[in-house]
This record gives sequence, structure tokens and C-alpha cells, in this order.
Amino acid sequence: MQIHPTAIISKNAKIAGHCQIGPYTVIGDAVTVGEACQIGPYCVIEGNTTIGKNCKIFTGAVLGSSPQDLKYKDEKSFLKIGDGNVIREYCTFNPGTEEGSVTKIGNDNLFMAYSHIAHDCFVGSNCIIANNGTLAGHVSIEDKAVVGGLVAIHQFVRVGTLSIIGGCSKVVQDIPPFSTCDGHPARVYGLNLIGLKRQGTARESIKQLHRAFNILFHAGLSKKNSLEKIEKEMKPSQEVSYLINFVRKSERGVVRSCRIERINKDTGIN
Repeated sequence: MQIHPTAIISKNAKIAGHCQIGPYTVIGDAVTVGEACQIGPYCVIEGNTTIGKNCKIFTGAVLGSSPQDLKYKDEKSFLKIGDGNVIREYCTFNPGTEEGSVTKIGNDNLFMAYSHIAHDCFVGSNCIIANNGTLAGHVSIEDKAVVGGLVAIHQFVRVGTLSIIGGCSKVVQDIPPFSTCDGHPARVYGLNLIGLKRQGTARESIKQLHRAFNILFHAGLSKKNSLEKIEKEMKPSQEVSYLINFVRKSERGVVRSCRIERINKDTGIN
């Protein structure tokens, strides 16, 4: 273990073996750090924060400080970070707000500089949050999603697996899985074909997803009617079934298609 002499580490903190901790970093009483983590200079890790093994935390990151929520009254809440995460410069992660609540981060994610993960968020595994990506409270990011730089995501939004959100987008509704989205506000532009192919999705499954996307986002149908049409006319693959369930469970609504929006403007339909 390599701990710089200027680091301030509580005697009650639990630091596993083979960790490196840089100068002027502060680690609080209720913090647990897993094996072989590298923590850079000027970091602050406090609150009830647990960090898994093999994480890399860069200069100035602040993890586990009180949530930025006016309802918070010093309840005991938690921040749990999995294994193999890379947390770049000046990221801020907050714990939950209510008693016993958790902000949870999975494994092998990349959080680029100045990313903010607010209270009660969930981030799965193998995700990328680019520079200045901002998640408001209770946002859920599913596995393998990519959030572009300077993207702002509204409270309680869900971002589906294998989706990509373009830089500077404003996200106020759920982002469907397997999609590419962009805009202010964000709109669906199509399938994340590169991501689907990279993970080895069968060609037939991609074709089915393409057809399902056309029905959901380009046919001008209501959510209820589009889902019924997909289930009636198709034998959904695993991916299409996942898409259907995601859309059906949406409470904030799912983002619209950029094509439908353009058609509505051209025809005067609102």
C-alpha cells in the first residue's frame, strides 16, 4: 500500500491492500475502499461510501458528499461503487436522500471529467458518461449505455441498454434501449447498429429491432397501438421483447422520433 504522507485518512476507514492514495486526499470514517484502487491527489471520499476493487479515481473527485436535495436532513444513506470503474478529474457522486437509500454504480464504467451522479441514481455496468455529463436525482442508466458530453438528464429518466445520447442533448423522457438519440430536447434518430453488431447481436434480431423501431417511432401511432401492433404482427426476439417491456413500463414517456416531429411541423399537426 502506498499512501502519501499528506493524505488524511480516518482511522475508522477500511482500506484494502495494494491501494495507492495521493497527496492531500481526505477519506472519512465510514468509507470502504477495495483492493488495488488508485486514488489521485486532492480527492474527497466521505459519507457511507463503498468502493470496489481495481478502481481508478483521478484528481479532485468528490465521492459521497451530502446529496444536493433540500429534503435531505442528515439521514443515513449510501453510495456504492462497483469494481473496475474509472472516475476522472472532478467528478461528483452523491449518496441517496432518504434513510437507507442508495446511489449505486456497477462495474467497469468510465466517468469522464466533471461527471455528476446525483442522489438515488443507478448506473449499470460498462457505461460511458462523457465530460460534464449530468444525471439528476433518481436517473437510471442501463448497461452499455453511452451518455455524450454536456448531456443533462432530468430526474427519474431511464436510459436503456446499448443506447447512445449525443453531446449537449437535453433529456426529459426515457431513452429507449438500442437507440441513438440527440437534440434539445433529445429525439430518437435510429438504431445503435454499431453497438448491436459489436456485442454480436444476430442479424435477424437486428432486422426485427429495425421493424419494431419503425412501428414505434415512425408510424405515427400511440404507444398503446404501436406496442399492440408489434406483438400482433411479429414474433419478438429477445431484444424486441426487452424494448417492448421498457416502453410499456415508462412513467415519464419515451422520447419521440425526430422524423415524426419534422412531419408534424410540415403538416401543421401538433
